[in-house]
Amino acid sequence: MKFTPEHMSELNLLLQFDISSSATGIKVHQDASEEMQAAVKRLYEKGLCTLPDGGYLTDEGIEMAEHADKALRVLAS
Repeated sequence: MKFTPEHMSELNLLLQFDISSSATGIKVHQDASEEMQAAVKRLYEKGLCTLPDGGYLTDEGIEMAEHADKALRVLAS
């Protein structure tokens, strides 16, 4: 199994959340790319964020964002 472009969009969006503070959310505005709007909707449908346009990460979303951050750090080193 490989990462699809959709997976990459979701991972990049997860990295936009501030994982050091669960009280900090994001909002993907309607003028954002269709790719980002679709990615945030998929994250919401998967139960990783609280609103279809972002909001806050759920507990599982925080865990996934932490994994995405770790993977990026390892691959970037």
